[in-house]
Amino acid sequence: MEQARILVVDDERDYNETIVKRLRRRGFEAETALSGPEALELLGRKSFDVALLDIMMPGMDGIEVLRELKKRTPEVEVILLTGHASVESGVLGMSIGANSYLLKPVDFDELLAAIGQAYERKRLSGGGA
Repeated sequence: MEQARILVVDDERDYNETIVKRLRRRGFEAETALSGPEALELLGRKSFDVALLDIMMPGMDGIEVLRELKKRTPEVEVILLTGHASVESGVLGMSIGANSYLLKPVDFDELLAAIGQAYERKRLSGGGA
């Protein structure tokens, strides 16, 4: 089975690079963006199946990025990540179109399961491979 192409969006560089490294080790194509505008610019140039999106970022937060992402590339499945147990932002994100949300620090196996579920949803909706 083809692996999902994943965009990891988080302003914490070390966290971002660690997640990308671990995903690549498992055969995923993974890229990183350190801000909302950088993520949207990358989405304009490359195609991704799943975006891991931190909610709390300076400037353009994850909810704003999610809104814009869904306007531009509605086929991309989004998993929201937050270090702040904000049920409201998770629920809001789900209502805008996020596939799921996870609390940081996220258990890597839980993250892999969420990515698998999001990718499968994309494939079944005809938005992917």
